[in-house]
Amino acid sequence: MTETAESVSFDVPSYMRELGRCARQASRLVGRAESGDKNAALYAIADAIVADRVQLAAENRKDLQAGKQRGLDAALLDRLELTDARIDAMAEGLRQIAALDDPVGAISDLNYRPSGIQVGRMRVPLGVIGIIYESRPNVTADAAGLCLKSGNACILRGGSEALHSNQALAGCIKKGLQQAGLPATAVQVVATTDRAAVGELLKLEEFVDVIVPRGGKGLIERISRESRIPVIKHLHGVCHTYIDDQADIDKAVKVAFNAKTQRYGTCNTMETLLVAEGIAERVLPLLGRMYRDAGVELRGCERSRQILNDINAAQDSDWNEEYLAPILSVRVVADLDAAIDHIEKFGSRHTDVIVSENITRARRFLREVDSSSVMVNASSRFADGFEYGLGAEIGISTDKLHARGPVGLEGLTTLKFIVFGDGHIRV
Repeated sequence: MTETAESVSFDVPSYMRELGRCARQASRLVGRAESGDKNAALYAIADAIVADRVQLAAENRKDLQAGKQRGLDAALLDRLELTDARIDAMAEGLRQIAALDDPVGAISDLNYRPSGIQVGRMRVPLGVIGIIYESRPNVTADAAGLCLKSGNACILRGGSEALHSNQALAGCIKKGLQQAGLPATAVQVVATTDRAAVGELLKLEEFVDVIVPRGGKGLIERISRESRIPVIKHLHGVCHTYIDDQADIDKAVKVAFNAKTQRYGTCNTMETLLVAEGIAERVLPLLGRMYRDAGVELRGCERSRQILNDINAAQDSDWNEEYLAPILSVRVVADLDAAIDHIEKFGSRHTDVIVSENITRARRFLREVDSSSVMVNASSRFADGFEYGLGAEIGISTDKLHARGPVGLEGLTTLKFIVFGDGHIRV
């Protein structure tokens, strides 16, 4: 039987505070752990997940059955399910994290000063990370692996719909940590479905250094509003592709089609297509046919509807809507300046793209568009930690302080100044 906070008679505030206290203690041990020990734990967790796949599948079936009874839609049930392939993928993901370079302890920018001292910077763990997420139990393995490799302890609060799956994974993680000689409390999975646990976690500023929410806009807004602890997050992804009048038509069509249709339900999917007036009559009919054949509903401005007369009229609310669905808003703009103005007004500072052969305009777009990822002649779907070479990501940040864009191992660390002297004194 899976042990929950209710079954061991903890009241939620006391239970969460105890998790925080244990995490803080464990963070000191995992923060100074050698790379080999952390990697050994990651491999051991991966092996435990593979060895316990039958138990994991059985616990996951309980969540799926409960989800069906609660009326979860097909998309949520799909994200919740742990197939054999997904179990293998979780284990492989942990092994890939083990193969990444360890950022902890890396020294950079070491220089002599006129006084004779050497000043540099060292990368160190953040400490204790609280992660709040929904639906997908594979996030439990990913988050545990990234936090462990970056030398952090973590408290993981998954959605109530995945309680049995997450607790089964917690058992695998505990086995792996203990086998490698690291504290089992370096990764703790909250074992209560009580929603008050989230509020209590957000109050643990004595023990928790950073909160990372992963989920819908409502969840992230609540956490940003209530947390006493710094939050790394993005609220939503209203991503734009701007086709400049000096774009290569073939590139523009390929990039804009992929950015919308490769996957609909991701935060780096294009939601608004901006097209320069000078190229609109050449590129929009091509894209219009392709989107129609793919089942994408287009909602356009007056000018785009003159070119594509079978599309719906866009409402004011469409320009800042994250559809996460086969729906795309389309606007014809005068030029690059108008495109940048539109993105500044309606964008979410996630990912924005220009398609152009004019390097001067491309550089202006890179410099002036204030988003966490800005791209030239490439699909917005590349805004991803794996695609950026980070190995994996804990999430994407549109904040400007600490981490911005996909947050990988380096984003889960910080820098401190270090000084080397030889009896130097200040005069």
